[in-house]
Amino acid sequence: MLLTLTTTHRPATDLGYLLVKHPGKVHSFDVPTGTAHVLYPEAEEDRCTAALLLDVDPQRLRAQRDAFELSQYVNDRPYAASSLLASALAKVFRSALRGASRDRPELAATSIPLEIHVPVLRGTPELVSRLFTPLGWRVTATPIPFEAEIGGDSRYVDVHLSGELRVADALNHLYVLLPVLDDGKHYWVAPDEIEKLLRSGEGWLAAHPEKVLIARRYLAHRRSLATTALELLEADQPVTEEEAELPVTRRAPLAEQRREAVLAALTEVGASRVLDLGCGGGALLTALVKDRSLTEIVGADVSTRSLEQAARRLRLDRLPERQKDRIRLIQTALTYRDDRLRGFDAAVLMEVIEHIDLPRLPALEAAVFGHARPTAVIVTTPNVEYNVHYEGLTGMRHSDHRFEWTRAEFAAWAESVAAAHGYTVTIRGVGEADETTGAPTQLALFTFSEMSA
Repeated sequence: MLLTLTTTHRPATDLGYLLVKHPGKVHSFDVPTGTAHVLYPEAEEDRCTAALLLDVDPQRLRAQRDAFELSQYVNDRPYAASSLLASALAKVFRSALRGASRDRPELAATSIPLEIHVPVLRGTPELVSRLFTPLGWRVTATPIPFEAEIGGDSRYVDVHLSGELRVADALNHLYVLLPVLDDGKHYWVAPDEIEKLLRSGEGWLAAHPEKVLIARRYLAHRRSLATTALELLEADQPVTEEEAELPVTRRAPLAEQRREAVLAALTEVGASRVLDLGCGGGALLTALVKDRSLTEIVGADVSTRSLEQAARRLRLDRLPERQKDRIRLIQTALTYRDDRLRGFDAAVLMEVIEHIDLPRLPALEAAVFGHARPTAVIVTTPNVEYNVHYEGLTGMRHSDHRFEWTRAEFAAWAESVAAAHGYTVTIRGVGEADETTGAPTQLALFTFSEMSA
C-alpha cells in the first residue's frame, strides 16, 4: 500500500529534514507485518515528494491477531490503506509526528503547502470529506470503479488532500483517520489506545464535529474505551446515544459541566467584561458569546493556530458588526505582563494552569493576579485523585499536562495566591463527586478584596 506526501515549499527538499529521511536514499524498516520503505520519487527545489510504501508479507500478516475477520488468503490488507499503514507511519516518522526537527525546528513549527495522496482507501467520498475538511484540508475523493464488465463503483476511493499545515499535524491526522476510515484494526485494541488517540488528536480532535465517530471507530467500537476517551476530550456538544452508539447517560459530559460551572461563577460575580485566558480553540468562547449580558469578551492564547481555530469556530468573519464588536482574539503569553489584559471584571483560566511548567507558575500568578488584576478569577484544573475512575488511563489525563493536583494541593496553592495578591477564594467541585476521590474537576473562584489589597 502507498501514501505520498508532497510540498512545494522552497526549498522543497527541506521536507527531508522534517521527515528525518534523506531524499537521496531509500530507507527500509522492518515492521511486524512486512517491510516499510521511504523513498523520494521527486526531490527538486520547487517540489519534493516522499512516498511511504508498505510491502505486506501475507505469512507475517497471518501471525498477527486478525481483527478484520477476513480470510487469511483473500483480503485487501496488502492494498488498501488501514491501521497497517498507520502503524508503519508511526514507526518510520516518529520524530516528525512529534513535530521535532533538529535541523529545521522553525520550519517544523510552520504551516507549509502540502499534498497527500492515498491511492486506495476504504470509505466513501462523503465520509472522507467529513473527516478531513474540518481540519483545513481540501479534499478530492474519487470512487474506484469495478472492472467494466462488472460495472459500478467499489467501496474504495482514491484520495487527494491539499492544504497548508504543519507536517506533524498532517501525519497525526493520517495516523488517526486512516484506521477510522477503514473501520478496523489489525491488532487487539487495549486501553492504552486511549492515550494514543488523545496524544495524536491533540489540538484538533476535541473540536472536530465527527469526534464521536472517530473515537468509536478508532477504539474498535469498544464502548467503555470510547466513553472514557470522550470524557477526557474537551468536547463541544453533549454526546448523544444516536451519535455515539454508546449507553445513554443522564449526566452531561464533564467538559459541558465544566463550562456551565464557569458560566455560573461569572453570573455569580456579575461580570460583563470577561477574559478567557488560554482560550485554545474557543470551546468556552462559543458559550460566552451566547450570553448577552457579557458586553466585552477577549480570548487570549499564545498559539496563533489555536486562535485561528477559535476564529473559525466563532465564525467571526460572518458575525454581524454588533456581535463582532463584543469579541476580540489576541495573542499573548500568560507568563508575561500584558497591559491589554488589565481592567476586566473577570478572567477565566479553564484547564490552563496544568499546562504550565511548575517553575513558570509564579510568573503566571504575577501576570494575572498581580498585573492584570481582574475583579474575579476563575480557575479550573483536574483533580488527580479522580483519575482512578477512568478505565485504561495511566499517568495524567493529557500528554501535555505538566502536573495534576490533589484537592489538598490545589487548595494550598489557591489560598497562597489569594493571600499574596489580595483576593479571597472559595473552592468547589465540578462533575459527579465520588465519596472518596471527590469530583473530577476542581474550581477556585477568586474575588478581589480592596480591604486586603
